[in-house]
Order: sequence, then C-alpha cells, then structure tokens
Amino acid sequence: MAAVLDTSGAPAGSASQRTAPQLPMINRLLHAASAFAIQKLILPPIIVLSRVKNYIISPGGKYPDAIKAYPALKHLPVRIFYPPSYDRTSTNRLPVLLTIHGGGFVLGNPWDNDAWNRAFSTTHGYLVVALNYSKAPGSPFPKPVYDLEAVIQLVLADTTLPIDFDKIAMAGWSAGGNLTLAVSQLDTIKLHIKAVVPLYPVTDFVPTQRVKCEGRRYKPELGGFRGNTKDYLLSLSPLFNWAYLNPGTDYHDTLLSPSHAKREALPKNIFMIACELDMLAPEAWRMICSLAGKRVPRDDEVIGRQAINKEGELITVNDDRYAWEEVIKTDGGARYRWMLIPDQIHGFDQDSISHMVGNDEECLKDAKKKTEKMIEIIGEWLDQVMNVKK
Repeated sequence: MAAVLDTSGAPAGSASQRTAPQLPMINRLLHAASAFAIQKLILPPIIVLSRVKNYIISPGGKYPDAIKAYPALKHLPVRIFYPPSYDRTSTNRLPVLLTIHGGGFVLGNPWDNDAWNRAFSTTHGYLVVALNYSKAPGSPFPKPVYDLEAVIQLVLADTTLPIDFDKIAMAGWSAGGNLTLAVSQLDTIKLHIKAVVPLYPVTDFVPTQRVKCEGRRYKPELGGFRGNTKDYLLSLSPLFNWAYLNPGTDYHDTLLSPSHAKREALPKNIFMIACELDMLAPEAWRMICSLAGKRVPRDDEVIGRQAINKEGELITVNDDRYAWEEVIKTDGGARYRWMLIPDQIHGFDQDSISHMVGNDEECLKDAKKKTEKMIEIIGEWLDQVMNVKK
C-alpha cells in the first residue's frame, strides 16, 4: 500500500522528508488555481490600494530614489535608496545593504520593503538596493537563486552607484532570508558579501510542517491575531512548497535548505533574526546555534518563553533564548548573532502586517516599536562587523 502523505509530502507520522513529492492531480490543479488567483486577481488591486494609501499618508517619504532595470534583466528592476544626507555629485563611497523580499517564493515584490529600506538607509547612511527575482511556479527552485546572482553582479558592476566594495552586506525576509543564505554560498557572490542578516527565514525543508509547528511558541493570552493557536503560514505552506519545488527536488540541497550547508560555505558574519510566534523560528534557531558551536535545540524544543513582554520591548541581554553573539576566533573571527523578537508574528516589520491583523492595534503598535529598535540594532551590528566609520 502506498504511504499516506501529509501536506508536506512526508509519510504520515514521520518527522522528516527527503524529496519533494509528486502530488495527486487534483492537488496540483487546486494549487495552480490558487497561485493564479492570488498572483493575478487578488493581489494586484490590494497592491494598488496600498501604494495609493502610502503615497497619501507619506508622499515620497517611503519611495526609492531610483528604479533601475538593467538591459540584461529588464524584467527584474531594482530599487535604490540613498541616505538623505548623501550628495550624489560626491565621489564618496557608501556601505551597501542588498535586500531580498519575501513572499513564499510565489508572491511579493521589491517595493514590499520600501518603508523598511528607506528607514534603514536614512538611519544608518547606507546605500540600500532592493533586489528582484522571478517567482514560482513559473520559476521554481533554483531559478530565483541564479536570478539573484545575475542581478547582484549587475548591481556591483554598475559604476554609477557609490559602492564601497569592502562594506557590502545582504538582508532578506522569509523566503528572501532563505535566498540570502542561498545566493551568498555561490562563489561569485560570497567573495563580495561581508555579512548577511536573514529575517525570519525558512532554512530547512527537511522537517515536516507538523514538526515545525511543534517547536513554535503559542500565546493565546495575547489575544487578537497573535493569540491564534494555529500559525497562519501553515495553510499557505503546501501551496508555496508545490510552486517552488519540482517533484524529486532534494530537500537537503544546501541552496534550498541552508541549514545543511557547512560553516565554510556561508559568509562569516550572520545575524539571524526570528519571531517568537512563527513556525519558522525553531529551524532558524537550530541553524544559528549549529554555526556558532552552541547546543542545537531538539526538534520538539519550544522556542522563547510563555511570559508576555512589555509593549515594544526587545530582550537583548541576559537571556540566551532571545539574544546572544559568538565570535569564532579559529575561523578568522566569524561572528554569529541571534535575536528572537518576542510576542510577534512572521512579517511583523512589514507594512502588509495591517492586511493580516486588521484592527489589532496592540499588535500593530508593538510591531512598529520593535521594528524601529530592530533596524537600529541591525545597523549598529553591520557597522561593527564591516568597520563602518561614522
């Protein structure tokens, strides 16, 4: 008798999976219809309304200084943010942060992070370039990884950009965090990247969705959207996995599951950030602990703590569940840092959070304060590891 599969493609009752399955025809048709409806029918009007709203509230305040489409990849334009204080006639070079948007490899656009990118550039004086890549199911794994390799090479070859080539970092959200860890393994990119900051990334496709949820913290006492006892990503994961992974794709491929990459294959400086109320947090926690040579948590070890924190409060010291940093002197001073955002959900730092949580004002106020603090901390850390002088 054929094994019964759960939504992740693993035999029922198993804790891990080896390759992406071939789903039954009805499942494939349903996923294809869902992907088409979301990409072509549902999201476009939401995006238009959101951008109009943002422009009315803050005209020009969140938008990039330039949008550039390189001839070799016209369909993948990048968005460029200069610090307000920078004189664009100057010959001075700037530290650079390349950013990669999320969306489950299926959704999302570089403008999703305009507010974050603008805030980071303004706060820390970096040139921020929001990268672009093709989406699944039209462009499944590993196409987005190699799209990003090509786009990054074009950006770095752009002589009109004031790039300090000794001070280039990369950050990405969710699927973009995964792609940050993937593309930075490629020899053509790794030699340029001094540090990476994956924000609530998917790092390991091997554990099943059931296992991922077992290590997630649930806090129903928070109420509102954050108090849900089912992770909202759980219902989206089967669609995203089907779209991104062709049947037979090896889940252990390190460009897909960076958790399985050797330390030397990755950039030396990694600042891993996760959200306490996120089914992807435990795998990020295990990956950064492994890289830093710390005890690796068990699959069933629940992340964070049950206590509720003060609004806007981050825990940055005296609790290894939430924050620590290790320097590996035997590896040329490699630095691995961990920060867990307490009481917050996947995507808390994005403008789109309001579409998910509705009128949950407590969630939104907490998210805004924590986003501002997180941006400050990330910039300070990048300044240290890249020796940026202010």
